Amino acid sequence: MDSPPKNLFDAPMWEAWKTALKWLGDHPPRGLLIRAEGTVVSAGVDVEVFRQMSPDDAESFWAEQLAITQALQQLPFPTVFAAHSMTLTAAFELALACDLIVATGSARFGLVERVVGFTPAMGGTQRLAERAGPGRAREAVMTGKLYRATTLERWGVVNEIFELATFQDDAHAYAMELATGPTVAHAATKQVVAHFLAGGTGAADAALPGIAAEVSRSEDHRRSVEAFLTEGPAHRTACHGR
Repeated sequence: MDSPPKNLFDAPMWEAWKTALKWLGDHPPRGLLIRAEGTVVSAGVDVEVFRQMSPDDAESFWAEQLAITQALQQLPFPTVFAAHSMTLTAAFELALACDLIVATGSARFGLVERVVGFTPAMGGTQRLAERAGPGRAREAVMTGKLYRATTLERWGVVNEIFELATFQDDAHAYAMELATGPTVAHAATKQVVAHFLAGGTGAADAALPGIAAEVSRSEDHRRSVEAFLTEGPAHRTACHGR
């Protein structure tokens, strides 16, 4: 994201996200790293959006923005959100739609819509509840507090914390390790988790044999098995996402 000075979510920002996600869907890479330029990741939604919106249009408007979150979450490859500083409202909601979140220790996160008498409308509440539990989600949204990355790491929301001085390089290396790994298997992992979230362990169990069968047909799996048998678990066989 690069919309100085605050990377606010306004019409151009949302449109850029839609365009980018459409492109990613049509030209899927093996991994995605989302990061931001500037001193803040994002100060959230431009408050002018609320001033200008008619209540009659609100349902269709927020359904359209929620679709961005859903499209990001449904991408069939590993996704990493890198937060080097303040990450508020819509940006935090999109981070929660990613597979993994990395941050600096000084990063702050917040669903602060209460300051305009609103509630997160891009799916942040429920996705925070998935990661940290419903009590933490209610706390974060109802109080509108800002939380350190270290706190969210304890909650299971942030996956890894890197030093600010090397953050961009560390985040890129973290994402690249996923993107150059067994991405067919990573896509399967995402499917299993999605089935679990939709219907619990029973739904995931029902889907798993078919998902595992698809992975077993992949070139990466077959080559990795042979490499393991000849070189051991420390083998460095390259995966190609097929």
